[in-house]
Amino acid sequence: MLVTATTVKIGGTCDQRMSGMGAMHNYDVRVETLLLEVFRTVARHGSITAAAHHLQFTQSSVSRQIAALEAQFGVRVFDRLPRGVALTEQGRILLPHAEAILDRLAAARRDLDDLHRLGSGRLRVGAFPTAVAALVPRAMASFRAAHPDVALSLIEGLTPELLERLASGDADVVVVSSSPTGPTDTVHVDLHHLLDEQLLVAVPQEHRLARRRMVRLADLADDAFIVGSANAEDTLLRASLPSGFQPRIDIVAAEWIGKLGCVAAGLGVALVPALAVRGTPADIVLLRLHPEDESVRRIFAATSAGRARPPAVTRFLAHLDDAARGFTQSR
Repeated sequence: MLVTATTVKIGGTCDQRMSGMGAMHNYDVRVETLLLEVFRTVARHGSITAAAHHLQFTQSSVSRQIAALEAQFGVRVFDRLPRGVALTEQGRILLPHAEAILDRLAAARRDLDDLHRLGSGRLRVGAFPTAVAALVPRAMASFRAAHPDVALSLIEGLTPELLERLASGDADVVVVSSSPTGPTDTVHVDLHHLLDEQLLVAVPQEHRLARRRMVRLADLADDAFIVGSANAEDTLLRASLPSGFQPRIDIVAAEWIGKLGCVAAGLGVALVPALAVRGTPADIVLLRLHPEDESVRRIFAATSAGRARPPAVTRFLAHLDDAARGFTQSR
């Protein structure tokens, strides 16, 4: 039997009835759990010899451990009999407390082992909308298949909001994109690069450029651009627009379904992140941008810097890497 030592603090008042030790004893004792384990084992077997055999200690070692426990508490816990030992009244009072301490520590070790083996715990994932279209769900699905006992949850939001949730402790890992208009505040964040995402141009099937494989943004100078919002999609536009190019914006559609529906109806064109391609309707054509106009968004998994990384987060990063590789290869 493997027994490890841990120090625990026990405080209180003990009614002592041993000769010469006084009537009442106030104590503040720090006891190694090894002593408590030896005490419990001797009490269960009723014999120092049998306890020594069970613990794989020598008989003299067990006797020393019991003597040390009695010295720390200032009480005698066993009466030595011709055949074995018997609990004193003080020992009888101490035993359930020793068992409770040892049982709680054993439960703590089991819980920590489960957490390390991912037999329990939780994982709160955050991601920006287009990452939720395919990348993050694939990673979550493979993670859940490998670790079904970990509770998974998903938070969708824009990168600044996700980083705030990470900083406040409301998320364990968030998938974010780099900001083309300026550096994202990542002072307190560890960034794990997943992939670089291209932006494509969505045009209706009957568009004059629909048969091309690649276009220049200058070719779209007369087209209206359909955007999502002044804060989000305006940033996405500025990521790709060359200097001096001013797109004409007629329609704002917040959701991708509405935005692509407007493109399909011939109301304009839109920039579409490669991660969102899976949800593109059949009556829309996606065109690549010329290398001189091409924009790339960098996609990262962000975790809190300076904090211990839970085992679930470390494993999930590996699943995100696999999903990112699959996305890059399919693209």
